[in-house]
Amino acid sequence: MNLSIYVNKNFMLTWHHLFVAADVVMKSNKRYFALGRISSQQQKSTNMTTILDETIRKTCQLPRLVLIACGSFSPPTPMHMRMFEIARDYFEMQGTHQVLGGVISPTHDSYGKKGLATAVHRIAMVKLALRSSNWIRVSDWEMHQSKWSRTIEVLQYHQNYINNYINGGNDNNKLPGWLPNGLLDRCDRVQLRLLCGADLLESFATPGLWANEDIEDIVANHGLVVITRSGSNPDKFIFESDVLTQYQKNITLITNWVPNEVSSTMIRRLLWRGQSVKYILDELVEEYIRKNGLYNCKSINLDNRKATQVFCCGESDKTGKKLLLNRNGPGQAVQVITTERGVTDVVAEGEHLKSKKMKITAPQDV
Repeated sequence: MNLSIYVNKNFMLTWHHLFVAADVVMKSNKRYFALGRISSQQQKSTNMTTILDETIRKTCQLPRLVLIACGSFSPPTPMHMRMFEIARDYFEMQGTHQVLGGVISPTHDSYGKKGLATAVHRIAMVKLALRSSNWIRVSDWEMHQSKWSRTIEVLQYHQNYINNYINGGNDNNKLPGWLPNGLLDRCDRVQLRLLCGADLLESFATPGLWANEDIEDIVANHGLVVITRSGSNPDKFIFESDVLTQYQKNITLITNWVPNEVSSTMIRRLLWRGQSVKYILDELVEEYIRKNGLYNCKSINLDNRKATQVFCCGESDKTGKKLLLNRNGPGQAVQVITTERGVTDVVAEGEHLKSKKMKITAPQDV
């Protein structure tokens, strides 16, 4: 009986047993052992196990990162989420950093950008778009500020919160939902880096758009992870900026070889024209847009629409019955409640339902 077959059918045989068997074979100078012949395939598997152990050891020593993306997300597109995946894949392949989590921080309503839906709606749409992710979360900190926050302020708040949490300075009973897992696995520093597209890097050169001290603070103290298009030349913008050149080591340029040109602007344009956005926008996000009459979409009658509910893992319905307790696989369960009076609630896993009520008095055209 070949040992590889034995291993497959008898999972109780550990790698330790395999090593012992191999040692006996070498010492006795015999070609066979009681369990069967040890083939070259088993030797390759042994080598791969050694490589895997070494990879795990090195990963535990890598500098740790959390990626954060700031912007409107009106609405969130698949490319917004893809940027995080592209960046994490890059760092894993390079073997330079361990990415613990990703954070999406939609801007405040007072930002005043054309086509900007209210923060309540944008937060809800991002939660729906992230329901399949087990490492990217949404932060509503900007939404709850009294006014629009500069990007550097957003970075400083989230970095300081992470630092305080690692150092034991936060109330662990009131942790925000955006906080990544694994922060306490080690006591070393976790760096928050701004994840963005090449257009943001280029915008640094736009007169009056960014304060020079903000640019320097972002690049020097946090760093940039820039997802660029194939054929673009972001190095040129770095070269033409003294500040960016000075802190070039803090800028990571990553080429996206699978381009996706579908932007929030394009989505809004199609919706304004009454055209289909199927297959270029998350289905639940599109449904949310249409139900709430965003971006000039015709909404269903709020007084007649039925309640729609998708419960969080472990949440209870009105009868007290626990739902989705046996949910398996990655991702975040979300609970979407649309009542007959137009009260919509989208709650990601781990959040408290009562504190996240979102009241919609009428459909909004933005």
